Amino acid sequence: MYRFLLTPRWWGINVFVLLSIPFCIFMGSWQLSRFEDRVQDHRTATEQVSEARHEAPRPLKDMLPVDKATSGKLVTASGRYGKQLLVPGRELDGKQGFYVLTLLRTASGEALPVVRGWLPGAAATAKVPAPPSGEVTITGALQASETPGDNGVSAQGGLPAGQTAAISAASLVNLVPYDVYDAWVTLSKGDAGMKAVPAAAPPDSGLDLKAFQNLGYTAEWFAFVGFVIFMWFRLLRREVEFARDAELGLVADEEPVTADVAVK
Repeated sequence: MYRFLLTPRWWGINVFVLLSIPFCIFMGSWQLSRFEDRVQDHRTATEQVSEARHEAPRPLKDMLPVDKATSGKLVTASGRYGKQLLVPGRELDGKQGFYVLTLLRTASGEALPVVRGWLPGAAATAKVPAPPSGEVTITGALQASETPGDNGVSAQGGLPAGQTAAISAASLVNLVPYDVYDAWVTLSKGDAGMKAVPAAAPPDSGLDLKAFQNLGYTAEWFAFVGFVIFMWFRLLRREVEFARDAELGLVADEEPVTADVAVK
């Protein structure tokens, strides 16, 4: 009854199944390992941000460019505050509000974006305390430039004058008349009664959409293993039933095709 398994057709089916199952298991395991790596990156980045609060701050120039190793580290910088901007649509402690972003003009001529704090409600210049005058030295956590549309950062355009959606050199270069560092700092203590903005984990080191895509792909590959096995058994069962019916004479023989030829 099972001699059909030795036919070329079934040899092809069996080879396909035997190759597909380990391939799907390998791909599913690889996607799962990618998810686990992202979970570990998230844990490491969170611990790094937490530990950085207890480390001595270092000069800004020693910590650039920003990468996963320096993001969240405490830095110091000196200069004079210049242009001030508001960053609307930022949530803190479950409440909607906005960041107060002030450009710190350093001795190098470049400006460092500094988030002096967070205020609740809609962004409005009248609510914002004026920045300190004269030479100041700030201490805060170093952060990488934001990417609009990524990790919850707004990509909204057409904002009123004096506002920006993302804190990045690419966004700010068109709003200020001087060069801007490709980084920003959030003050360790909120300025002028504003609430301090906590440092965020480095980019691509959190449980973001990419991480859960890896988890979804893992489920898909393992589900495909079950689908391949299910289809193989279904084909096998149908073939066995056909062979059994043939032995019992329940399968009608095909009748020869005949044609009447009219002879004139």
